Amino acid sequence: MFKCTRTLSKYAQLSSTGRSNASTLVVAEHNNDVLSPITQSALAAASKLGGEISVLVAGTKCGPVAERVSKLKGVTRVLVAEGDAFKGSLPESMTSLVLKVQNDMKFSHILAGASAQGKALLPRVAAKLDVSPVSDIVGVKDADTFVRTIYAGNAIMTLKSKDPVKVVTVRGTSFPPLEEEGGSGKIEQAPSGSYNSTTSEFVSQELAKSDRPELAGAKVVVSGGRGMKSGDNFKILYALADKLNAAVGASRAAVDAGFCSNDLQVGQTGKIVAPELYIAVGISGAIQHLAGMKDSKTIVAINKDPEAPIFQVSDFGLVQDLFKAVPELTEKL
Repeated sequence: MFKCTRTLSKYAQLSSTGRSNASTLVVAEHNNDVLSPITQSALAAASKLGGEISVLVAGTKCGPVAERVSKLKGVTRVLVAEGDAFKGSLPESMTSLVLKVQNDMKFSHILAGASAQGKALLPRVAAKLDVSPVSDIVGVKDADTFVRTIYAGNAIMTLKSKDPVKVVTVRGTSFPPLEEEGGSGKIEQAPSGSYNSTTSEFVSQELAKSDRPELAGAKVVVSGGRGMKSGDNFKILYALADKLNAAVGASRAAVDAGFCSNDLQVGQTGKIVAPELYIAVGISGAIQHLAGMKDSKTIVAINKDPEAPIFQVSDFGLVQDLFKAVPELTEKL
């Protein structure tokens, strides 16, 4: 792994380096009842920038989330926007809201988690503000300088942005969620306006329910790859996951083969995970998959091919037929 440095200098003459205080807007992700952990990670990143932190909570009947956010340490202000325009957190409607808030309050930084919602929203905001977005950061050096990975995680870039407004998405696994309470943020109404989108409409959503932990935040993850051979064979992974109270993931090869749904995909084009324990079963270790899980604390690989690349990053490796090894491991547990 190597390091490189890059400067975004389109607005060098307007650099915010000289600002006496940073002021950050964090766009909250939630379900109207519970705040998403990735937003708490974005708040942790915002706390490293210094200055005041405001949080934008938009939704329908999202009062409980606003109350929760206002009590988090370091939060100065909570801006609440409620209405049908924010059903489903459509990026088109949310972009209009964020731009209105920015126009009225002039923040130096706008942050969100590097989730599906954040990745859909903040590039739109950056385009409207005519600045370069800084995506998926894993570290904060100062108010202008950020650390992110490139080339599927094989290189680390230190990037200095000289844009007047820094629009940044935060990798949740790189910042421990801010959970400490003791704050007394003031709850205010966000600027009013017409935020209904003319190009998209939220119809409905169907959420899969599971007793297992959510993949992105699980402490233990068991993932299967092409070596599972079929979707039916994933049942042996589910049995192991139940023993470990683990989430189940998959490589892109397994998802593309139809073995499981794409919400289980771990990797560069899937979910980024960093659990305490990651068990890779029948996964060869393509670079795109490694980019999504190599920050795991302990990696265990089970593969019958001793030359599989996954063994180069694993802490423990078992060269054995997974259809024999996994049931035996489950039985012993």
